[in-house]
Amino acid sequence: MDRLKSSARLMIVSDLDHTMVDHHDPENLSILRFNALWEAKYRHDSLLVFSTGRSPTLYKQVRKEKPMLTPDITIMSVGTEITYGNAMVPDEGWVDVLNHKWDKKIVTEETSKFPELTLQSETEQRPHKASFYIKKEKAQEIMKTLSETLVKRGLDVKLIYCCGTDLDILPQGAGKGQALAYLHKNLKAEGKLPQNTLACGDSGNDAELFTIPDVHGVMVKNAQEELLQWHAENAKNNPKIIHADERCASGIIQAIGHFKLGPNKSPRDLPDLLDAKLDHFDPAYEVVKFYLFLERWRRAEVENSEHYLNNLKAVCSPAGLYVNPSGIEQSLDDVIGKLKDCYGDKKEKQYRVWVDQVFPAQIDSDTWLVKFKKLEQTGEVQQCCYTTAILSSKGVEPSQGLMWVHVHQTWMDGSTSDDKNQFL
Repeated sequence: MDRLKSSARLMIVSDLDHTMVDHHDPENLSILRFNALWEAKYRHDSLLVFSTGRSPTLYKQVRKEKPMLTPDITIMSVGTEITYGNAMVPDEGWVDVLNHKWDKKIVTEETSKFPELTLQSETEQRPHKASFYIKKEKAQEIMKTLSETLVKRGLDVKLIYCCGTDLDILPQGAGKGQALAYLHKNLKAEGKLPQNTLACGDSGNDAELFTIPDVHGVMVKNAQEELLQWHAENAKNNPKIIHADERCASGIIQAIGHFKLGPNKSPRDLPDLLDAKLDHFDPAYEVVKFYLFLERWRRAEVENSEHYLNNLKAVCSPAGLYVNPSGIEQSLDDVIGKLKDCYGDKKEKQYRVWVDQVFPAQIDSDTWLVKFKKLEQTGEVQQCCYTTAILSSKGVEPSQGLMWVHVHQTWMDGSTSDDKNQFL
């Protein structure tokens, strides 16, 4: 949270499975739409928070499978673990909060007496969370009895039933809603309470998010019955909570527009990127647009014409250099010239490109240094490289876009490539 010197313009707090991530969308279009919007218009002055029931192990697994951005804050294990930044540094203050009237050994002892409870995998058993499967018809009865038993043993716990099968036992002070309230409290103490917060979810364990004061909320179109029922019983007349008309991340984008929280037009929604002309210089937007064009070119989703290549050459400095992730130096002009040979080479291969953590810094009156991660996914294989680019406004108008002067890339996370067409 130290990245921002003042209050975030917007803090999005989103569940992952079936909210940010659509597991029924093999092309991942909704999350890619969100990614492009966030990096182009929000990353520099806003906060992205993922709030998931997944343990750290399963969270890291889904990151390898889906085109996800890197959040500023990660809330995992149904609000029992809070971490910060790329290194996922744990919040020890939150651990102290959760230790109140909590004893995992007692929870384990008492739950073992219920044959109706089936332990979830070992990765899902966390210091402040015990997770089980239970049949729907038995859930309410067992939860009532178990809750009473744990109270008698001196614990103060909450039981959360989700998705018709999952039962989580947590400290009373835990949960997605309490974790968000804790973050708000700490941000307010630092004088950095976000100007707006949007909570996003699809299931019962997300309901708490919508109870935090002054938070906007969106239940995505595919929200489960348990969340819709909670809304009908508790928040039906609350204008700050909506049920979106679109699925998953597309529903989040819809909510941004509905509540007028900021721009809600994703660069991916533009049919022709050459029409994306601005009246001011915006390096983050230029980066997103540039890599989106490369994806469409290799997927053969734009016309194979000199018109597009000439436009690309026009925004690359004639003296510009590109150092690819393997350390080979080439002129930008040569790289763009070779694009003609790879038109459509990724067609029908589930090929996608996105950028993550785009951070521009103006280093003089007409020059920006932009650092970001550029990721590619073909099928289930992801590759990531850290990219540094120098963009210039010298001698160009905003409607023309910034001039690319230098691009340098380095492989990250053990990524390599045997793709002979390594482009920017």
